[in-house]
Amino acid sequence: MPETPATRPGLAIFLLLSMVVLGVFPLDVVLPSFPALADYFQRTPGDIALSISLFAIGISLSQLLIGPLSDRIGRKSLLLAGMALSIVGAAGCVLSTDYGGFLLFRCLQAVGCGCFVLSQALIQDLFTGKQRDHLRILMVTASGLAISLSPLAGTVLQDAFDWPGSFWVFIALGLTVWVIAWRHLRDNPARNPSSHSLLRAYALVCRNPTFISYWLISAIAFACHFSFIVMSPLLFLEQLHLSSYTFSLILLVYGAAYVGGGVLAHGLSKRISANRQIIAGLLLIVLAGGLMGLLHRHAGLTVFNVLLPMMVCTMGITIARPIATSRAMDVFPDLAGTASSAGSALIFICGGVVSAWVNLSPASLPVTLATTFMALGLIALGLILATCRRLREQRPA
Repeated sequence: MPETPATRPGLAIFLLLSMVVLGVFPLDVVLPSFPALADYFQRTPGDIALSISLFAIGISLSQLLIGPLSDRIGRKSLLLAGMALSIVGAAGCVLSTDYGGFLLFRCLQAVGCGCFVLSQALIQDLFTGKQRDHLRILMVTASGLAISLSPLAGTVLQDAFDWPGSFWVFIALGLTVWVIAWRHLRDNPARNPSSHSLLRAYALVCRNPTFISYWLISAIAFACHFSFIVMSPLLFLEQLHLSSYTFSLILLVYGAAYVGGGVLAHGLSKRISANRQIIAGLLLIVLAGGLMGLLHRHAGLTVFNVLLPMMVCTMGITIARPIATSRAMDVFPDLAGTASSAGSALIFICGGVVSAWVNLSPASLPVTLATTFMALGLIALGLILATCRRLREQRPA
């Protein structure tokens, strides 16, 4: 089993945060290199975009297998194998001379990156109580900052090293983290190595309404962030006609909301209950939707009218999502890998469906985002209130 925080807290936190960063690199940092990739492989930008879609499919399928397997055979071996596979895939992408080979190695990288779903299971193994909550707040904050910094980082790497730059950085980071995990992470024996098959384990966790409710709340919060990130190039580059550099700076300002939200979430976790913290965060998401709608109606589309509501929304996301994830993971401590994979699948599905709806809606983007945030926030509030009532009814008299 990995060493406890009492013995090596710094390495444990560094490993988990590194997994967050490595999870962002293959998807977001490569986006500014689309034109260069299209030119290098003599394909259309749409063909290069296909590699992102295949990557998302590959990582999703891989996660569904890795989580339950880690409950049966332990975390370390799967983490090391997955990271090694992702490194080989990234190296293959750099060395590919044709588009077919690039797609093949991109899929291989995606399958390996599925191991990063184990970050939630490792938190469950390594930490307890408030430590878990605080670390999950830190990870959500780090994830938001990494995503916000990605366009600027991708642009810098593209200018300095052409399209292979992001892949070489991924390889270097991956090798560093692999060595740290290999040297300092001891594998944990599976707690119940033969008690549940893969399908039975998923059936067990997915039948629990409390588990599903908390993960859906986390997924809804993520979907609000994801839909904005996906649509932000359309808002700022196409409709407001900003430069790529200005767009990158705007996302840096947006990322500051993750820091503020993380600080606020940390403070709230010491003063109010988990469920009240979730409610507070969700109310901010609803407020952000209303604010965006009002600003757009009275002042039109401007950077301020989009950025201010999104910063409010992001603070709500950072307050609600980590604690909802912690409460979900606490339901099945002996099946942390399966629980982590099931929750990750919900997050991918919710993020994809919501962003597709926002993209296909006939209404203007600010109006669609505003109504989506309000609707999702209210749905999540209904879920948490129903969960609170169910938990009260389950308590012994």
